[in-house]
Amino acid sequence: MRQKYSIYCTLGPSTLNSNFLKFANKKKKIISLLRLNLSHLESNKLKSSINLIRKYTSIPICLDTEGAQIRTRLKGKKIFLKKNASIIISAKNSKFDLYPNYINQILKLNDILDIGFENLILKLVKKDNKGLIFKCINPGYLETNKGVHLKNRNIKLDTLTEKDFYCIELSKKLNIKNFALSFTNSIKDIKKFRSLLTNHNRIYKIETLEAVKNFSKFVKIEKNFLIDRGDLSKDISIKNIPQTQRYLFKFKKRNKVEIAVATNLLESMIINPYPTRAEANDIYNSLEMGCSRLVLAGETAVGNNPKECINFLEDIINVYKKNK
Repeated sequence: MRQKYSIYCTLGPSTLNSNFLKFANKKKKIISLLRLNLSHLESNKLKSSINLIRKYTSIPICLDTEGAQIRTRLKGKKIFLKKNASIIISAKNSKFDLYPNYINQILKLNDILDIGFENLILKLVKKDNKGLIFKCINPGYLETNKGVHLKNRNIKLDTLTEKDFYCIELSKKLNIKNFALSFTNSIKDIKKFRSLLTNHNRIYKIETLEAVKNFSKFVKIEKNFLIDRGDLSKDISIKNIPQTQRYLFKFKKRNKVEIAVATNLLESMIINPYPTRAEANDIYNSLEMGCSRLVLAGETAVGNNPKECINFLEDIINVYKKNK
């Protein structure tokens, strides 16, 4: 049986419009899923987004949960924090906060927060009944809705947020069939997600060291996975991503699972209308490893060239198939 290759396309401000969705519908032989990421979509806009997509295309929709991740909440524009600058989370009029809300109670003195992908690092230097005071130990921009990684210790977060539960139930009523669990860490996480979505297509995202360690167990009970190399690189460092990706793909043939690859496939095309040679090589290498699902995230959600990204991935898939 011939292997089928396809693209998962993440929708966002650049692509949740009639122009792109009409284009996507013409590409439905190569685009197998249109992904809505709850980390960047408000729950009150979910139904209207689904209705808009269905108005212009029959491509299946996938709902991607927020999952067990800390995120920033910032009122107003992004702030550049210099080294040694201080910023506070307080009960009154705080411009900066962390999500989910219970995180403030979990954090301890001297905890180190690695925020986003621009190397901003904050250290918790004071905690009292007035709030949390952080000191910037590596400068960068503090922006809203950026992922936060706790560098000095591991903490247990809820597998699904309240927003996830609400949106999953709403999506089920709207007949969405595809769901992805962010930050899958354990068999317990998988069983919890499966109990909510017994008759649906479930995708489990591998984006932590814990998930990599447990992957040999995961493939025995589930079949669809996605390697999110962005958040995974925060947990294992970028230098270990190539080896880890190859390690995970070794399980594909033995266990007959599908593994998609996401993050930075065409990062340069968020701005430029053409890819780099390194990106082309990375994509081709992923296909050679056994990847049959290529995931576009920021490239199509917020990028300047979403159509060009789709066309390039389709072209390189065709080159690979021709020379396979």
